[in-house]
Formats: sequence, structure tokens, C-alpha cells
Amino acid sequence: MNKQEQTPPLPPGTSPLMAQYLTIKAANPDCLLFYRMGDFYELFFDDAGTAARALDIALTKRGEHDGQPIPMCGVPVHAAEAYLSRLIRQGFKVAVCEQIEDPAEAKKRGAKSVVQRDVVRVVTPGTITEDSLLDARRNNYLAALSQVGGSDGGMALAWLDMSTGEFGLAETGLAGPEGAGLGADLARIGPRELVLPESLLARAELRVLLEQADTALSPLPSARFDSVSGERRLKQTLGVAALDAYGQFSRAELAAAGALLDYVETTQRGRMPRLDPPVKQPPAAAMAIDPATRRNLELVETMTGARDGALLATIDLTLTGAGARLLAQRLQAPLTDMAAIAARHDAIAYLLDGVRLRDDIHSALQRVPDLARALSRLSLNRGGPRDLGSLRDGLIQAGALQARLGAEATLPPALAAMRDGLGDHAALVAALDAVLGDELPLLARDGGFVKAGHHTGLDEFRALRDESRRHIAALQDRYAAETGVPGLKIRHNNVLGYYIEVTPRHADRMGVQYIHRQTMANAMRYATPELSELESKIAQAAERALALELEIFTGLCARVLQDAAALTRAARALAELDVAAALAELAMQRGWVRPVVDDSLAFEIRGGRHPVVEAVLARAGQGGQFVANDCNLGDGQKLWLLTGPNMAGKSTFLRQNALIALLAQTGSYVPAAFAHIGVVDRLFSRVGAADDLARGRSTFMVEMVETAAILHQAGEKALVILDEIGRGTATFDGLSIAWAVVEYLHEKSRCRGLFATHYHELTVLADRLKQLSNHTLKVKEWNGELVFLHEVGAGAADRSYGIQVAKLAGLPAAVLARASDVLHKLEETDQGGAAKLVDDLPLFSLASPPATAAIKPSAIEAALKTADIDALSPKQALDLLYQLKALLGE
Repeated sequence: MNKQEQTPPLPPGTSPLMAQYLTIKAANPDCLLFYRMGDFYELFFDDAGTAARALDIALTKRGEHDGQPIPMCGVPVHAAEAYLSRLIRQGFKVAVCEQIEDPAEAKKRGAKSVVQRDVVRVVTPGTITEDSLLDARRNNYLAALSQVGGSDGGMALAWLDMSTGEFGLAETGLAGPEGAGLGADLARIGPRELVLPESLLARAELRVLLEQADTALSPLPSARFDSVSGERRLKQTLGVAALDAYGQFSRAELAAAGALLDYVETTQRGRMPRLDPPVKQPPAAAMAIDPATRRNLELVETMTGARDGALLATIDLTLTGAGARLLAQRLQAPLTDMAAIAARHDAIAYLLDGVRLRDDIHSALQRVPDLARALSRLSLNRGGPRDLGSLRDGLIQAGALQARLGAEATLPPALAAMRDGLGDHAALVAALDAVLGDELPLLARDGGFVKAGHHTGLDEFRALRDESRRHIAALQDRYAAETGVPGLKIRHNNVLGYYIEVTPRHADRMGVQYIHRQTMANAMRYATPELSELESKIAQAAERALALELEIFTGLCARVLQDAAALTRAARALAELDVAAALAELAMQRGWVRPVVDDSLAFEIRGGRHPVVEAVLARAGQGGQFVANDCNLGDGQKLWLLTGPNMAGKSTFLRQNALIALLAQTGSYVPAAFAHIGVVDRLFSRVGAADDLARGRSTFMVEMVETAAILHQAGEKALVILDEIGRGTATFDGLSIAWAVVEYLHEKSRCRGLFATHYHELTVLADRLKQLSNHTLKVKEWNGELVFLHEVGAGAADRSYGIQVAKLAGLPAAVLARASDVLHKLEETDQGGAAKLVDDLPLFSLASPPATAAIKPSAIEAALKTADIDALSPKQALDLLYQLKALLGE
């Protein structure tokens, strides 16, 4: 970023302006250059063509360079943020080049001198802070990935949100197929931009993984990822001599943190945002959820990329942007610490019982602005009076909430911590309220935000600026009275400025204090020291008023930043209170219950519902009610084999149980009548079908890749949800794969799981796999029609009812009749096939003996091996056949 590359040789006749542009562009080769010229940001050459296409604006020309017209396009300065937003969303980086001196100063150096310009900021997807460019309800993370010690060394991620100051670190790695460790971490954090060493992009396995992540990549020289430099950089940023107080960081974490901080300082041109101390994410502190599972379960967005219809949008009743961001973070990283989960549940339980307290919290939160983002903008000198106003208004509500929580006799620890975190900010609120007016401009340079009466000198300047006509009129009346010339006027022009004008016949009445300035044919013009002084004051009033306001603004910002740590705690406490109150409201509105979460391997859900489907049915308002179902993956039935027809609700049942586990460990109540869940350390879901044509993968290949990742990583505390494994290939191939996967999950992974299938042949496995239990979605045929009951019960479906479902879909009657005939013929030829197969095949654990184990040949194999075929007479050959047949037992 901003490499100091040498400016290419300039052809003869290059204008000074274009020479300056090319020099600055050469220093920022990977960015579009917004070059300030008056009221526009202009782009030239290739940048102009790229921006014109991306923004759909006109591409024009300006002058010539090296004998060719110069392509040019531009955007107005006042509307630049809207254009920046569009470019950033498309993955571009933009270097903002401003005029850093007054044009009048440039003219003093000569008529052809160019105003000095320089890049004041590089805008990238991960470094934006403006409200207009950000989603208020979603974090905007910038992350850095590092690896030390070569290709087998440790890897780490560092991430921060410049708009809020959040800063995190975690060790990671390429674990298993598809890099599930790093993939899960990137999916959890969801960075908008990832900084990484150029050398890592050369690694094929990592490049494939990064292609899956929806993030802009910013490669840097590998030398920027040095752990020693990173440690020094982190200490410098935190202002400490040692990092012990913040935890023990690995070399990879220090390298990632240092590179991340350097990147921020480079893009902000030396201005560092206010950052929280780094929080290290302990290994296994959060439920591991790989990218495929997140997509399949539609946690924060649907499979089509929409937010509406995803789990987050369904449960989000928060009232503030900070609360919405915190809820999203928790949903992306469910806890595995039972004490922390219980603390969140305790807070919800207290607010659920305290209806009036919950109402009071909601009432206050509705008036709470985004404190964290306002504070971040102020720390970058990018804030304005409205940000100060946001802090004032938010802290007023924080004080009210602290008082309200303080009135409660006993609070659970989580709510007590929130109350304490709100803090006492009365002095700062008083200081802000004493200065700030009611109507605040967006930018400090617009002025008018300081209250009248706060600063005497400012009031005087404002009076001169705003009431100049009244002052001039009063002075005119006094001069007319003093001279006895009723027709005396005070006028103004650009040459003389303010002057006194009388007719020539009244000139003799003007005393010595009136200084003659100009004689006209029908008028005499005069000035006085008092009028000259008033004119000077009026001319300077607006400028000096603004300068005083800016001085007051700077002082207020410094005062606010002194309390940055306490303000950050207050902002965090408000967000936590918002989430707790919102989840309590959610539980009350929808009848959700507190789950029991412990360290067992239990998984018992009674009356479980799918939160999104239930909400959709409720919104439809057509009397539809979600059919609740039980799910018990306890001892003796840890793995369910689920059969039943399409459209009966298998996928919904699978997903709802995964979502209930996830919500429980998020710290939320759950949509069920009862839930007892042993902590799930890894959640896997393979539901639905999709191809990946960009990477040359068919639907079946995607299915197998995701299944492979699950089988490699699922352990005893995992929860696995699989749907229709093997259906993407030939029948016998698919059945064989599904058969082996079921056995592997049972024998090797030994996890809790739900396995939905249309291969009814698999149901016979329950006879020999002691933890496998058959369950089915119930249906009923009535007058030739198929009725879906959406109820899950013990047992196996006798058939898939595929032809009945095809009938519902509207297939022609002739096709349905022919399909029935074919199905009948096929079923006749396969009576008892699966039952015989399960008797013949050993279990998975026995089917693949170690490579070193000696395999004893069968009696038939031994007889054939010892027989000398070439030496056998016809009679001996016939005897051998009888011998082999006898060995077969026939």
C-alpha cells in the first residue's frame, strides 16, 4: 500500500498539474486516485476508465499527454461518499488526494504554480468509518493472516473494527480438507478485507480456501509480517513496555497484529483510531462451525445472500446498531463455556420475569445512538458535532439505565456487570450539554453548533456576522442625527467597502471626524474610524466565529478522548443490555424456554420448532401452525436414521435441531417445550444441494467434499446433520457411500447425529448398530391423496412416496402411470436384498483391517492355490469342481 515507487519518466511538455498527478499516482499504484480539483475529485487515465465503468458516469477528455488525449471523469466533492460507497462495495481501494494549501499561497510562487496536494487517506473495504458507508447493524472487520516458521509453522489471525475499536487475536491453522480451521475462523469473523503475506497466496490449498471467503484480499510483502516488529508495534500502540497484562501471544499472533496495525496506520496516513486492548480468542472457546454449515443453516443470510429469512433477521429484536452487531457476533460464535452460557441465560430469565424493568430498558435504548462508532470517528479526527451530540445523548440514557438497574434489589452477575459498566459520566455530559446546541451540523466546519451564551467573544462575532445590517442601520441613524443630514446613507461596494454618502449641498455639515473618500457628480462619500473598524469586524466575524467554534470543538474532542476507555465500557454495556432485553422479549413473544446446557452428551428436545419457519407461518396469518417434534439423541439412539417422503419436513427437522443447539450455546432461550443439550464443540450440517461451477465442482463433488470434511473432523461432542448423502450419483454407488458414512459416524466418529435418507435399505443397519435408531416423517394417504403430517415418529418409512409427490407437482397422468408400472417391476426384483446384504457385510470397523494384518485365505482360495491346473486330467478337473462346490456348502 502506498509504495514509494519512482515516477515514470515524463514526456516533454507535461504540465505541472499532470506531473503532480502522475507522481502521486505512482506512489499509490493499487488504488483509484481521487484527485481534488476545486469542487470535484477528478480521475485520469486508466483510473478514469475504470471508475466510469464502475460508477456508470461520463468519461470525458482533458488536454493531452504524450500526444494522446487524457481520459478523465470526476465526482462532486459534496457527493463523494455515495460514489466511494459504490466503489468500495465493488472491491476497489481509493486514495483520497486533497489540496493541502490555500490556492492564494500557490499564486505567490507564480501564476503557473500548482497547489500542493497529497493523499490524506486510503479508503479500503476494511478501513471505512463513515456512517453512510457502513451497515449500522453489522461489524466491518479488517483482518490479517500470518504464518511463522515456514509452511508447517503456526498460523494466526488478527482482526479489528476501526469503526468501533474492537481488536481480537486467535491462533488458527489448516485443519483437514478444505482448511476447516481457518475456514471456520474466517466464516465466524467475516472480515470485509484480509491482509496477508504475498507468499501465502502462492499456496494452492490456501488460495482455494480464500476463494470461498467473501473478502477483499490485500497482499503485502512477507517482510511486513515479522513477529519481533509486530511485538514492538503492539507495545507502541498500547503504550506499554510489556504485553503480559494482555495475555500470552504466539509469534504468529504478534506478526498478524503488527502487520494489521501497520496497514491501518498506512491507510490512515499516520492517524491511528482508538482501539480496545486485544482480546485473545482461546482455542475451542467457541463452537466450531465451518463455512458450508453456516451456509446450509442460513445463520446470517440465506443461500441466496438475502438477510431477510435468515436466523439472525428472525430473532433480532435489538433496538440499537451496537446491540444488533453484538447479537450477530454471538450467533456466529456460540460459546462452549457452560458458566458463560448460564450467565447469559440468567440475565434473560431476570428480564423475562421483570416486565416493567424490560420496558424501561427498551424505552431508554430507543434513544441511544451508536456511541462506539461516534467515538472512533472522533479519535480519527473524522468526527463532527453530531458525534459529540450522540455521546451526550447516549450517556444521558446510560445514566438513566444505571439508576434504574441500581434500584433493583438483586441482579444476576451478568446484569450487575452491565450496570457497573455503564459508569458515571455526569461531568462529561454536563460539559457537552453546556456547549452543544439542539441542532447540530454534520461537519464542524459548518459551524453553528455552540450554544448562544456559552462564549462571550463568539456571541459578539456571531452578532456582527448575523446582524450586520442592524449594526449599520443603527450607525447610520446616529450619524444622521449627529450631522443633521436626514438623507445620510451608509452604503457598500467592492472598491470602497462601507462608506457614508451625502448630497454635495450637505458637505459642509460633515465634521472633521468624517474623512473624505470620494467626490461624485451628485454625492460626497466619507468614512470614519468607527465605520472602518466595524467593517473590519464584520469582514472577519464569520471567519473568527468559525475559528472559535473549531477551537471549542477541538477542546471537547480532547475532553471526550480522555474518557475513551470508560466510554467504550459504557457502549459495550449498552449493547449487552440491548441483547439481553431483546432475547427476553423474543422468549416472551414466542414462548421459548431456557435450555439445560451441561458437559454431558445429552441431546433431548421436546416440542422443538424451527424458529424461522415458525415465524414465517405466524407472519402469514393464515392459521398455519408449526408442528413441533421431539428429538432424543441419548444413549442407545445417538444417531437417528430419518426416512420419509420429500416435502414431509425432513430438512426442516434436521435444521431446527441444529439451530436449537446453536441458540442454546449462544446464550438464548430456544423454540421448544424442553431442551437438554450437552455442549456441542463442533456443528456440521450438510443439507441441500448446490454446485460450484467456478471451481469445476459438480453438485455431487461439492457434496462429497463437504461430507469428507465432516468425517475427518467430527468427534464425540460434535453434532452432525446430514441429508440425502449419495443421492447425486448412481443408485448403487450412492447407497454404498451412504451405507459406509452411516457406519463411520457410528463406529469412528461416535457423534450425535441426524442422517436423513431415501435409501430405505439403510434401515436394516439398526439391527446391528446399537446407537442407530430408525425414525420417519409420518404421512397419510386419503382418497388417493398424500397428506403430510409433519410428525416424526419411531420406525422406518415403507416407501418414499415419490410418485405421489410428483403428482402434487403436476406431472402428466401418463408419466405418473408409467412410473408406477416401472416402480412395481423394480420392487419385484429386489425383495429381501438389503436384509441379505446386512447379514453378509461386516461392520465398517471390521471391513477395513490395518494394512499390516495378515488376511487368512478362505478354503476355496487355498484349494485353488494348491491345484496344478495344467496337470489335471478331465476326471481330476471334474473332481475339483465338486470339491469347491462342497466347500461352498451346496
